[in-house]
Amino acid sequence: MKEVSAAHTGQFALLKQRRFAPFFATQFLGAANDNLFKFALTVLVTYQLQVSWLPPQMAGLVIGALFILPFLLMSATAGQWADKHDKATIMRHTKLMEVVIMAIAVVGLIGQLVPLLLVCIFLMGLQSTLFGPVKYAYLPQHLSERELTGGNGLVEMGTFVAILLGNVAGGLLMSIPQLGVQWVAGACLGVALLGWLASMRIPTSPASDPGLKLNWNPFSETWRNLQLARQYPSVFRSLLGISWMWFFGAVFLAQFPSFARDVLGGNEQVASLLLVVFSVGIAVGSLLCETFSHRHVEIGLVPIGALGMTVFAFDLYLASQAVVPPASGGLLSVGEFVAQPAHWRVMADLALLAFSAGFYSVPMYALIQLRAQPSHRARIIAANNILNALFMVVSSLLAGAMLGAGFSIPQVFGATALLNIVVVGYVFWLMPEYIVRLVMLLVTRVVYRLKVRGDEHLPTEGAAILVCNHVSFVDAVILGVCSPRPMVFLMDHRIFKTPGIGWFFRAVKAIPIAPQKEDPEAYEQAFERARQVLRDGDLLCLFPEGAITKDGRMQPFKAGIMKILASDPVPVIPAALHNLWGSTFSRIDGAAMARPLRRGLFNRIGLVVGEPIAPEVVTPEALQVRVQGLLDEPSP
Repeated sequence: MKEVSAAHTGQFALLKQRRFAPFFATQFLGAANDNLFKFALTVLVTYQLQVSWLPPQMAGLVIGALFILPFLLMSATAGQWADKHDKATIMRHTKLMEVVIMAIAVVGLIGQLVPLLLVCIFLMGLQSTLFGPVKYAYLPQHLSERELTGGNGLVEMGTFVAILLGNVAGGLLMSIPQLGVQWVAGACLGVALLGWLASMRIPTSPASDPGLKLNWNPFSETWRNLQLARQYPSVFRSLLGISWMWFFGAVFLAQFPSFARDVLGGNEQVASLLLVVFSVGIAVGSLLCETFSHRHVEIGLVPIGALGMTVFAFDLYLASQAVVPPASGGLLSVGEFVAQPAHWRVMADLALLAFSAGFYSVPMYALIQLRAQPSHRARIIAANNILNALFMVVSSLLAGAMLGAGFSIPQVFGATALLNIVVVGYVFWLMPEYIVRLVMLLVTRVVYRLKVRGDEHLPTEGAAILVCNHVSFVDAVILGVCSPRPMVFLMDHRIFKTPGIGWFFRAVKAIPIAPQKEDPEAYEQAFERARQVLRDGDLLCLFPEGAITKDGRMQPFKAGIMKILASDPVPVIPAALHNLWGSTFSRIDGAAMARPLRRGLFNRIGLVVGEPIAPEVVTPEALQVRVQGLLDEPSP
């Protein structure tokens, strides 16, 4: 089902393929319509209608809470449907449901029936709840691991561009004198119809668990889905990280109309401008994830995004303090707003915190899709939606309580930025893999400039052994960053204890091995742990030379790999590191780091990965010849 070409042509090529383009259009139009309707209603009750029981300052929070409430109530059921039934069929049915809801909303808009419109907000949330698990379970069913980050980047970009267009259209159409409500009604119904037509082109996506017996109790099923997600620690902790991102983003998105009017002194168009800046920022950040991840699922970008979210959100709080509202008491137009230099800092902060959120979220979504068990992937994503909704509800309640207690909107932003340090730090403490991958990125992008050839031979699933020449103390770091999934290293116990980088080897759960004559018990335990890695279906890496080269030449391969293959015959993948000899972490000067940065920064190195070798034909001598052949090839 996955139409993966040998030559990777970039993420935008997916937009020309039927396996992705109709799905992208469907989800894009759905997100646009959600936000067109939500923002138009927010503008209606904030600027035009005076509803005594719905104060303007609370309108965005109430509308947002109503929209996400169904995610708490129905996500568990939606996840079951997505695993049990064809995903394309579910998407078509939910888009038809959207058409019916928008027809009801037309009546509410024309009659300015706010209670009915709030009911439609709830129903649109229900429709999105049913669509959500299908949306993210569809991607790994049709995209390869090398396409997953790019595909998620496009979806996140599309989602926030749709938010941008929906919110801008909602604000602009609602502000048309006398006819604004009619224009919004027609646009909502028209976009819903277009989304339904696009869904008719989505290719068949067979059920992943057609025999699943549905549990109609949303509470017990919600609990079961959360427990199911907890069976995969890296997945569950990524769910928590994504949910926090939605908590963080909801604080800002819900407050834009009031922030624009009460803090910046801007009119409806200024509120729309802030949403333009925010949406463009997160779209650009999402798209660039593929470039920085080199077409793999790269969670090392997540800490960078988290840092940016904190820094720029807090600076937004500081920048807001320097803004002086219009002395006349009137509201600024877009032209008047951008003419004031203080407002450019506000817009830059919004753009950069949104850019950081794109870096933060896309790798997490891709990791969940890659590592969740396919048979219940949609239910895992449903658990994600449940947690997202819960965090967003708490976000709305907390922001509302802070505003009710006398906090200003900028103070709410500042407090959220500080809270981000605590929450994201806790997630990274639970899952240090994020920090480990960041270290790998820094080594391979700053100290070195890494080029890779043949990385398509690195398997995304199933047990295998990677063997490589041993040139420096950072060989494991370089190999790890190229792997599409965590790799367990079998390495010399002395390297494992190296001051300064020993913590890294412990964090990646490397297996230290001592010579058999030196410590027979530790020797056998290391091999038993290595066998267990393969039995768990994971990727094992070892350096058959047994030690780092002291003269730049490859040493004879030892027979330890045969001891492992005797009990666990798995494919063996040869690899060769190029141009590391003579660099900072090699032993060219007798010891690593004897002359720090002896070749400066950004010196080029390479990795060449060969085709897998069947275990029955593996010998140490043949492996050495194969790796030497890869070394003799031109560096990537």
